[in-house]
Amino acid sequence: MIADDIGVTKAAVYHQYNTKEEIVRAVAESELSRLEAVLDAAESEASPDGAREAVIAGIVDLAVERRHQVSSLLNDPVIGALFRKDKRLLRDLGRLNRLLMGVDAGRESQMATAMLTAAISGAVMHPLVVDRDEDTLRTQLQHLARRFLNLPG
Repeated sequence: MIADDIGVTKAAVYHQYNTKEEIVRAVAESELSRLEAVLDAAESEASPDGAREAVIAGIVDLAVERRHQVSSLLNDPVIGALFRKDKRLLRDLGRLNRLLMGVDAGRESQMATAMLTAAISGAVMHPLVVDRDEDTLRTQLQHLARRFLNLPG
């Protein structure tokens, strides 16, 4: 499917990558780098509220921008199995959780972070909203994320 999608032969893909796992890891690493850029930008905000708003906007942007290209890094079962113990991913998920829930958030907050990110990444591909333009989708997802987190606005 990858070869067909990018217009090359399967041999060309396997010349770069020896296994399907390597292909999945390469795609996941690329997406993880995009998430890290969002986290870095959010962590540079002056206040926890500013950081939370930046991370909400950033993860919504990532989901909306990639809704037709790749499945969510955080919700794909194949990626989950490959990266279950990946230190980089686990570190970044901890950063995401702290930015969304606060530095003193307990273990229960991890479930809220997981639910929020799953809802965002699932919603962008849902048949009920597939025809929405990107700006409307972003606005609605950010609003609902704030409601989920009991934030104003």
